[in-house]
Amino acid sequence: MEVIATTSELAAACDRLARHPMITVDTEFLRETTYYPLLCVVQMASPEEAVVVDALAPGIDLKAFFELMANEKVLKVFHAARQDIEIVWHQAGILPHPIFDTQVAAMVLGYGDSIAYDQLVQRITGHRPDKTHRFTDWSRRPLSKEQLHYALSDVTHLRDVFTTLDADLKKRGRSDWVSVEMDILTSPRTYDFHPERAWVRLKTRVRKPKELAVLMEVAAWREQEAQSRDVPRGRVLKDEAVGDIATHAPTTLEKLGQLRSLPKGFERSKWGTDIVAAVQRGIERDVATLPKLEKPRNNSNGGAIVELLKVLLRMTSERYGVASKVIATVDDLEEIAADDEAEVAALQGWRRELFGEAALALKRGQLALAIERGRVVSVNRS
Repeated sequence: MEVIATTSELAAACDRLARHPMITVDTEFLRETTYYPLLCVVQMASPEEAVVVDALAPGIDLKAFFELMANEKVLKVFHAARQDIEIVWHQAGILPHPIFDTQVAAMVLGYGDSIAYDQLVQRITGHRPDKTHRFTDWSRRPLSKEQLHYALSDVTHLRDVFTTLDADLKKRGRSDWVSVEMDILTSPRTYDFHPERAWVRLKTRVRKPKELAVLMEVAAWREQEAQSRDVPRGRVLKDEAVGDIATHAPTTLEKLGQLRSLPKGFERSKWGTDIVAAVQRGIERDVATLPKLEKPRNNSNGGAIVELLKVLLRMTSERYGVASKVIATVDDLEEIAADDEAEVAALQGWRRELFGEAALALKRGQLALAIERGRVVSVNRS
């Protein structure tokens, strides 16, 4: 089994692959100790061949691979594509297009929430992939025969998975549903890691504008620090600590050192002064320029409404054979319970037709849920 390790070999392989309307793609990378993923191996397959590319080979130029990823005439098929796409975006500044994500397609077709590749392969082809090397160190050289076999199996079985899912989507009229999700996956905004937007990814719930301002500044500082040092965000500052700093807004090193979420003596490190400065910038921000905070939900029955929406979601998922997670998240349900005009995916496009309209009707009392012959059914009350 040969490994592509030179620029010329890669260019020739990509030229052959580009002659096909569809190829399957996967990557092996490491990011446990870095901010940016380290691309180690690329594997690709057409209906005629499968190749493994040593992305760490001395002197290899991956330009031909990136050009293939941008080739509009070739559909690139991934499983759980987001991290693969992020790697291409970071290294080449392009987004693979057009693409097809078999994990998303499987969710739309009712295979379950975020089904793993090996489980999907087994259900569709009957083959049970060897996942021994799932957590192997792909940066070590030379690559073993077992590693190469594992890498190739990730793209060879994917051909059969794609063929089956694509046919089922077309048969059930759901190809457009997947296309909507692919538009999101190939949007630059999905991979927007600008420091000023770092706070959006935090689950910390701040209640006051000033807390939000401090959160934004500290999260931005952490993001910049992680990027410049190429280390995971948590190595700089844990999420819990960022939230704690936003809530308490320590304006001195002494106050910073009193926070339990920070390691003892952290305030005396070179970052202590930086964090206090970020807190001060947050305090000084004009609250009128801040994003609007989520309004407290005054409806005392809000929790009960969310629970009813969960039942409706489960019923819809089972009725149409679509994974509930791809229809709506718990956060979506909470937003819908609080606001009929909530800007959530569940109230847009095919999700609104499938679930959103019924969810709003349930809220308005126009729809009821009942048990009939052991199954939950909806009853029109309008």
